[in-house]
Amino acid sequence: MKLDERHLIQLAAVVQAGGVTEGAASIGMAQSAVSRTLSQMEQRLGEPLFVKGRRPLQPTPLGRSLAELGTTMLLASRRASELVDGFHKGRSGIVRIAGTPFFMDALISGMIAEFQTLNPDIRIDQSYAYLPEIQAALYAGRIDLAICPIDILDEGSTLTFEEILPGRNVVACRTTHPLLMRRKLRTQELLDYPWIAPPPGSPLLADLRSLMLSLGAMEIKVRYSGGSLTSTNTYLKGTDALTILPHGVVFAFRKENAITALPVKIPHPERALGLLRLASAPRSPAVEEFAQHVSGAFRNLRHLIRRHERAVVWGA
Repeated sequence: MKLDERHLIQLAAVVQAGGVTEGAASIGMAQSAVSRTLSQMEQRLGEPLFVKGRRPLQPTPLGRSLAELGTTMLLASRRASELVDGFHKGRSGIVRIAGTPFFMDALISGMIAEFQTLNPDIRIDQSYAYLPEIQAALYAGRIDLAICPIDILDEGSTLTFEEILPGRNVVACRTTHPLLMRRKLRTQELLDYPWIAPPPGSPLLADLRSLMLSLGAMEIKVRYSGGSLTSTNTYLKGTDALTILPHGVVFAFRKENAITALPVKIPHPERALGLLRLASAPRSPAVEEFAQHVSGAFRNLRHLIRRHERAVVWGA
């Protein structure tokens, strides 16, 4: 015998409420319609669903068992309604993002934590990638949003880019590095120390080569390469090595007082950190909420980052 799931939900509502009128109101139905449903169910089952003469209504063993099944369906229905409502209001859903490792670890991971504290029903699926892989993932629909540095979008690109932080590279070192003790630091002195090379594929690797060429050097003493941001920082703190990092990344670790930037001007391309998306992709409310959160967080950070740059990099 097949029972209509909607009838089980109505039975569950009546059992929960203790009365037909109250149960019907809880699911937005008329009392007469629910009474008719219960009567039809009893006729079909050949068994009563409620003990006669009891107020509030008391279900029979069969009525209680069927109501328990209906309760599961009722809760699922309500949860589905809440999920749809939350989706439309940007309070639930999945946000698939990708970004360059150093920025994701230093700045974006904290913003994700803040966002999910406010939106616990939104799941974030994050991956690491550099621009070529990011563009391929956006075109293939594998991610919704990327947070990465870009020089310039190709003409005719179907991607959109929203700048959230101007590009600025610095030479990073530990806070007790010998070069910080110099009254006047000459850029040529950078060649006297070993270097950490950024990971393959990172735009920072090309920036490091540009820096070396500006110093007239064909090669530098690379002692360590390809590490994560955590391993790079740990290595910096324990040696006199230097590396090239975005200033925003160094800023993110300012409170630890372990690494800093040397007060030297270095060449770097016109590049900005921003939100990269496929213009034609369907817009999810959850993705929009997350994008607005990241943009807002960087608006609040920009003046702090500029002040830190003036104090640390140009304070000498």
